[in-house]
Amino acid sequence: MSFDNPFEPRRRARRRALQALYQWQLNNDTSAAIIAQFSEEQNFDGVDVDYFETLVREVVANQEAIDALIAPALERVDASLDQMERAVLRIGVNELLHHPEIPYRVVIDEAIELSHRFGSENAHTFINGVMDRLASQLRATEITHS
Repeated sequence: MSFDNPFEPRRRARRRALQALYQWQLNNDTSAAIIAQFSEEQNFDGVDVDYFETLVREVVANQEAIDALIAPALERVDASLDQMERAVLRIGVNELLHHPEIPYRVVIDEAIELSHRFGSENAHTFINGVMDRLASQLRATEITHS
């Protein structure tokens, strides 16, 4: 007997959103165009489609504010990010900002999972550090009460 993980549809939505946002970063299409393209080309079985669309729309719409929060949290001398790291951090910061119903620890864990799956060999360590710093800033009240 198989027990489905109730969080899997959202996890799959994040994966699709990561792929869509990666593409958006490269070609700067509108969120509507990216969502339409992915809806046509990708398999969305078991995906929380509404959440996928929400993440893509929110990150695209709030990209400047999200990036302004990410920049000071980077601890690299050149503050450079590869495109996959940038997309993972944008999703994570967006969730910290706009989805208080998702515990900050879940947001961080999901960002680490995405970086494990799609990032470079040590991306998860870097993502973990940046997300920890950002969570302590953006979810300070939640962290002190946990």
